[in-house]
Amino acid sequence: MWYNTYMETLSVVNPFGAPVYYRDVVSSTMDEARVLEKDGAPHGTVLCAGFQEHARGSRGRKWNAEGGKNLFFTILLRYGGFDAVPRCLTLRAGLALSLAVEDLAGDCGVHLRYPVLVKWPNDVMIPLRKEGAVLYRKTAGILTEGNGSAVFTGVGVNVGQREFQEELRDRAGSLAMAFGPSSSPSPLAMLEKTLPRLYREIETPSAAPSWQGRLNERLYQKGMPVRFRTGTGDAAKITGGVLRGTGSGGEILIDTGEKTESFVSGELELT
Repeated sequence: MWYNTYMETLSVVNPFGAPVYYRDVVSSTMDEARVLEKDGAPHGTVLCAGFQEHARGSRGRKWNAEGGKNLFFTILLRYGGFDAVPRCLTLRAGLALSLAVEDLAGDCGVHLRYPVLVKWPNDVMIPLRKEGAVLYRKTAGILTEGNGSAVFTGVGVNVGQREFQEELRDRAGSLAMAFGPSSSPSPLAMLEKTLPRLYREIETPSAAPSWQGRLNERLYQKGMPVRFRTGTGDAAKITGGVLRGTGSGGEILIDTGEKTESFVSGELELT
């Protein structure tokens, strides 16, 4: 069912009350979701794919992942105007994904000794054990775009992939790698865990007041020395300090020793 050669409607429970579509190969799920939006697809419509030919991540980077083994989807969200969009949508989606990974681990009989973390602003990091040490590796990325009438949140999760190209081996991980050799998590199972968590974090009013505190509890590198890059090329600026958390608007807070600086855009580096 997961890796067919045509578009179909998946029998996945979607708490948003909208269809979940699947297509074998697409340019990107973001592109397909934009077509669905123009065709009048409702709020919460999900478009999944087995493989993306031109997937992209944040800051224009290409998202490389093996087809058929991983989860790629975009959810179409209609809020009627910019002011109605949930605050810090991407960070809250990251929180939802981190919780969904832990939910799936439990269903697979896996106990993760360390929490799944969120790296500001749009990555999810999973703990891997290697030579007695625990190393966090990127296992998911989120990209949010809008066109004035709708918001598109694209998600890529490394689920069943166990090998990565050389330049990514020290940075990328997957659920299969974290869950162990005897576990075979599936993209469909990950989607089934993700949609309820996503709905709760961005649609349920009771979750809104607590999202920031719960996010900061699992913020990657919180309390650790970091470097933060703003700008590009010759105009780039590096700010060093201790990562203190996020502010109410989702901004990252860096304690330089002299003051706490906040940033709404840029790239977090490790020292």
